[in-house]
Amino acid sequence: MPKNQNTFSSLRRRVVNRAVHAGWRWMQRAGAVTAETPGRLRFGAIGPATRLAFPQGTIFGEPWIRLGDHCIIAEQVTLTAGMMPDLDLGPDPMLVLGNGVVLGRGSHVIADTRITIGDDTFCGPGVYITSTNHSYDDPHQPVGKQWPRSAPVEIGPGCWLGTGAVILPGARLGRNVVVAAGAVVRGEVPDHAVVAGAPARIVRRWEPETGWQPPLRTPTPVPIADGVTPGQLRALAELAEAEQRTSQTAGDPA
Repeated sequence: MPKNQNTFSSLRRRVVNRAVHAGWRWMQRAGAVTAETPGRLRFGAIGPATRLAFPQGTIFGEPWIRLGDHCIIAEQVTLTAGMMPDLDLGPDPMLVLGNGVVLGRGSHVIADTRITIGDDTFCGPGVYITSTNHSYDDPHQPVGKQWPRSAPVEIGPGCWLGTGAVILPGARLGRNVVVAAGAVVRGEVPDHAVVAGAPARIVRRWEPETGWQPPLRTPTPVPIADGVTPGQLRALAELAEAEQRTSQTAGDPA
């Protein structure tokens, strides 16, 4: 193939690539759902500065879904109220997100009975929260055809749910609970606890009298002071690296 034809083909691919990416970014901006731009969705409430990224996952029963202020709902997140669309679920909300809730990409919140998620709870990607689970009582019927069991789910404020965590019907998480990645949680979890495993067990807990038990393995992070600029942070990092190199040199044998 002549060289100029290769050059033209490469240029065309670059132009098409840029156009595709520019078009996708435009679609993401235009397709995001907010209180001002709800599209086809009519939530029971959606607070200011709350945003559902595009593309959205499966969403139905939105009149019984209430979203607080400053929530971040990532791409492909499923939010459902009721077992199927177009049901009348009564006067009370079924799924309630507090202010500042973050749901990571590909998460699912399935509310066949009430689910509440407290303020400032953050969820990693692929978190699954459900108020309904399949039953398997009848050994002669396929599990998927048996009538499910439902129980309310309550997640307290300030929690962190790691990637792939599963919260089962009837779970009640207290304040500032940490759920490890991949953990499967049922039952009650007290305030300031860390749970891990399937089924999840408490692996660390904070008490006012004793602090964290077992003790934390790493020091508490020091917050960045107000007014510190990125340039100052870089300068501090460079100074720390220089001091580390000096100490290593001083420790080398002559």
